[in-house]
Amino acid sequence: MSEYQYYEFQAVDRPLSQEHMAELRRLSTRAEITPSRFVNVYNFGSFKGDPATLMERYFDAFVYVANWGTHEFMLRLPRHLVDPEVVRLYGGDRSIKVRFAGDFAVAEFLSEDEDGDFDDGTEWMAALLPVREDLAGGDLRALYLGWLLSAWTEELDEEAIEPPVPPGLQDLSPSLQALVDFLEVDEDLIAVAAEGSARFQDVRPTRAAYEEWIAGLAESEKNGYLLGLMEGAGLHLGADLRQRFRRAMAPTNLQAGEVSQRRTVGQLLRTAEERTEARRQAEAERLARERAKRQAEQAAARAKHLDRLAMNELQAWQRVDALIDTKRPTEYDQAVALLVDLRDMSARTGRAEAYAECLRNLRERHARKPSLMERFERAKL
Repeated sequence: MSEYQYYEFQAVDRPLSQEHMAELRRLSTRAEITPSRFVNVYNFGSFKGDPATLMERYFDAFVYVANWGTHEFMLRLPRHLVDPEVVRLYGGDRSIKVRFAGDFAVAEFLSEDEDGDFDDGTEWMAALLPVREDLAGGDLRALYLGWLLSAWTEELDEEAIEPPVPPGLQDLSPSLQALVDFLEVDEDLIAVAAEGSARFQDVRPTRAAYEEWIAGLAESEKNGYLLGLMEGAGLHLGADLRQRFRRAMAPTNLQAGEVSQRRTVGQLLRTAEERTEARRQAEAERLARERAKRQAEQAAARAKHLDRLAMNELQAWQRVDALIDTKRPTEYDQAVALLVDLRDMSARTGRAEAYAECLRNLRERHARKPSLMERFERAKL
């Protein structure tokens, strides 16, 4: 396949209208277009539309896969759910960006790996889409993973300080692990970064904590939320409430804390490289142990086989003669294999001279069989 590009857009919060679908159809006559989805594959040429513009106007998620190694993922969120002062801490150059357009914020993730394996892109949207709900609720792990990719691809200065590390990097959800796989973020780098991440169970709110916080809300606020639900304006009400709860429980927010406790890009990369080397060395040692074990088992089995052969040496030589007398290539091969066993057995039992004499006699008797002699030469008999 000379070229392959996969485009998939997803509308989550609101379905596309007939007018919107008609506008999209003008961009592509072959695309699959439904009220919630736009999909197209190109084996030549390119999509006429601008994904960034389409995200601002119509869609909440976008996946792009090209067979030259480009992977792109975008998420659109209501602007009020994204704190610009927080998300700017995780911004990179190419690998991770968050931009604001009108009433929305759009997070963009980009990975380019020409050596990666080809995939057709069809499975990624379902796996990645839950990241949007996590991000809307204030879970910043996706942004931090994007920042790690920026560090890994050398977009950031080595002296740059890492942003605040969100909790839960040690226990990524299936959707976040899918994001790691999609972007091909180095697993050792994630493991090193996770050393500075609080355990999720240490920060996950309980139902009792929610109840206590809700009880403290003013009556007017509660009425406002209920009214919004009844009027259909509560599409992201749960995410909004979870964000308010997070801020109330951590009033210093993510920008606070001692910067000296955070690591530089260079420190993270060097530690990740050390971890990778240690893991490779451990794997090499494990493989060496397994290889030595197999070799020992094979040697023991070989010794047992040769011991049995020593007990039936005369019958083995008779078997060699019978196999050669057939004058068939397959039987020649069996005879040569048996002669090799007899050679190794005689060396093991101190009868090498007797074996050599028997072999000389055998070669003299069958010297006019070129196919057999050729097999003897190959086996160094």
